[in-house]
Amino acid sequence: MAARGLTQENKMIEDQKLIDTVKEAMEMFRPQLQADGGDMEFVGIDEDYKVHLNLTGACGGCPMAVMTLKMGIERYLMDACPQITEVVQDNAQDINEMGMGF
Repeated sequence: MAARGLTQENKMIEDQKLIDTVKEAMEMFRPQLQADGGDMEFVGIDEDYKVHLNLTGACGGCPMAVMTLKMGIERYLMDACPQITEVVQDNAQDINEMGMGF
């Protein structure tokens, strides 16, 4: 399974005000990730208003990364920026690549 990164079909928006608001919200959430040895990097926002980011450090290969992404980061960013529709991890690994396939 390939990472769900930005492609030619998903063009990044250039709304600097929204980008700045998302980045500010990410900075507010970041200490929660860093407390467990993880972090996140902003990649961009596509024309469907999906925020693309990379989870790094301990979060990069963590089996709980999807839950952290959806129940933590996505929820926080969507509260701060109602126009955001989803948060996706561009550097997500397939569960089998992490040695967790059954």
